[in-house]
Amino acid sequence: MPVGAFGGRREIMAQLSPEGPVYQAGTLSGNPVAMAAGLAAIKKLKAHATVLKTLEARARRLVEGMKAAADAHGIALHVDVRGSMFGFFFNDAPVMNFDDALRSDTARFAAFHRGMLEEGFYFACSQFETGFISTAITDAMIEETIAASARVFGQLHV
Repeated sequence: MPVGAFGGRREIMAQLSPEGPVYQAGTLSGNPVAMAAGLAAIKKLKAHATVLKTLEARARRLVEGMKAAADAHGIALHVDVRGSMFGFFFNDAPVMNFDDALRSDTARFAAFHRGMLEEGFYFACSQFETGFISTAITDAMIEETIAASARVFGQLHV
């Protein structure tokens, strides 16, 4: 069941409507079925906390492996992980905000994306999107993805 949520420190969340001036809306915001599904997922994850640690470890292994492969080919890649969520940018510097992200090499990302598709791996088609590791992803799949990324990095022009 698709669902989305976000949160933050009290002073940040207080900026959102109805308390604050910032309006936020989404396709499934407030949908009772989607919220029930999300709550059930959260309860299940709280009961099996090691799942979250496993997902984060796999996400970290994926992007760190990809970064090592990019480094081996002289390609600048900045990576980040938060829980099961991961992202990477073809950028020399850390990407901390949208302006930093805009300085990334989107043409190189597009070439990488095409190369990974040819290898049989589908990442989101925009460098500005986030990836997620699910419980269906195995350590072996992570290693296969890293190996494929190394082959693709080897084909990208520095």
